[in-house]
Amino acid sequence: MRRLLLALALAVVLVAPAAPARADDLRVTGAQQLTARLWDYTMETPALGKPVHTRVLLPDGYDGRAAQHRRYPVLWLLHGGFGSVRDWTESGDAERLTAGLDLIVVMPEDGAGGWYTDWYNNGRGGPPQWETFHMSQLLPWVDATFRTIPDRGHRAIAGLSTGGFGAMHDAARHPDLFSFAASFSGAVDVLRGPLIVGVIGAEAITDGGGFDDVFGNRIFHEIGWRAGNPVDLAGNLRGLNLRLYSGNGSQGPFERWPTFDLVEWSVHDMTDAFARRLTSLDIPYTYDDYGGGTHSWPYWQRDLQRALPAMMATFDDPPPAPSPFTYTSADRSYDIYGFDVRDHRSTLQAFTTLVDADRDGFRLDGARGATVTTPCSYRPRQRKVVWIGGRPTLERADACGALALELPDRGGLPVAVRIP
Repeated sequence: MRRLLLALALAVVLVAPAAPARADDLRVTGAQQLTARLWDYTMETPALGKPVHTRVLLPDGYDGRAAQHRRYPVLWLLHGGFGSVRDWTESGDAERLTAGLDLIVVMPEDGAGGWYTDWYNNGRGGPPQWETFHMSQLLPWVDATFRTIPDRGHRAIAGLSTGGFGAMHDAARHPDLFSFAASFSGAVDVLRGPLIVGVIGAEAITDGGGFDDVFGNRIFHEIGWRAGNPVDLAGNLRGLNLRLYSGNGSQGPFERWPTFDLVEWSVHDMTDAFARRLTSLDIPYTYDDYGGGTHSWPYWQRDLQRALPAMMATFDDPPPAPSPFTYTSADRSYDIYGFDVRDHRSTLQAFTTLVDADRDGFRLDGARGATVTTPCSYRPRQRKVVWIGGRPTLERADACGALALELPDRGGLPVAVRIP
């Protein structure tokens, strides 16, 4: 039965229709069942240029006759720097901690230090494109291959250290994909602390890149660091259940002797800064600032154990997507909650913010002219008078009921759109 299911899963991948972000470029070249619940998949994609692994924990009884028509929520569980896909099951006890839960756990690879990011590479871009692999290729593959509940209300993301950055980075850049995000000792503010630039550079070199390849040079390309930094993107996290966990680097219950862990002290400072940013934005969160504790597995196991009940409760009663919503990005084009935004800026990377967007309109800040396509919220082929920057224009919805609106270049100043 398992061989048949695997064959069908591989067939789904190979015949999947093309997706805008090259989801169809992902190839599964091998699969190994490690335990009754745990599978290890070998994958290749041009986004990375080398084979990688993904581990998947299936629920108890997933292949049983009684469960054949059941669907399950998904937890994306991310490893840390200098780590691997093996970490959460070999060091983090994830298989035991999730036993008995109606939950699929996906543990993707991020290299020794991919930072869950499409690398800058001195302006050349990827590979490696870790974010593209995870969010645009692996996520659709998971939903096509396993019996998931494929919506944001039943998808969570969590991780430790660099993976804590990855969890908040992915949730903030893709809030329409997740309803729950948790950081365990996460490096959630890469512009803060004396260690982080050196750590990121060292991890990039370990992965075969250059010191500045991940985000660019810290001094001369600050926008590259801010573009994926959870503190800078914190406003995008409204509407998610957020959980933060961190010790302060001093001796905790799992240390026998007095100690001081500089890494945990540093990520605690970052977590504090992230929590203050969320507070300033009036975004709810839970912060388990547990005091004594080092940057080590006993605490991350405990963090996961403490986070799981809140996560499962979120799946039982998912928070609605915010409406209207506000979203900030430094990408020249992005698709969020059904809105497609294409900034006409040709040279400089800069933040734009889609403000208070819903079917009645929105405001776009920071763009140098843009094309904004709405969701299919209107009657197909309907003609509507739309006010763009205070001027009326007659627009026509397409066959699905979306409006493609051209916004003028006002030098980055806000442009308001009203759709009565």
